[in-house]
Amino acid sequence: MTHIKLIKSPQDHEQALEHLLSLMELNPEPNTAKADEMEVLAVLIEKYEEEAFPINKPDPIEAIKFRMEQQGLRNKDLVPYIGSASKVSEVLNGTRNLSLNMIRRLSEGMNISASILIQAPSQKVI
Repeated sequence: MTHIKLIKSPQDHEQALEHLLSLMELNPEPNTAKADEMEVLAVLIEKYEEEAFPINKPDPIEAIKFRMEQQGLRNKDLVPYIGSASKVSEVLNGTRNLSLNMIRRLSEGMNISASILIQAPSQKVI
């Protein structure tokens, strides 16, 4: 079994990726030393990438606008999730925070993760 070490630098990362690809090409049988090595290496690579290349969750208002664009929705289409047309406008303009009920309805009805919707928006609420 090859010596596996923690990935601490871009060079370590590159070497680990190359080694993982070579192991994948071998297509080892499950529950063998090579399969275990491949699995451990994949975990180490994933951990390094999470720390080195963090992906921030999108702003909740931007997530709503993105989903609206994807689904061809207009502001009036959000009334069932947010309430009145004026509330929809206030939420999208960043002058009103989402309530818990709005978050629940948007999450369920528009399939937007509640973990994204509960974040504080990057826009300042007046």
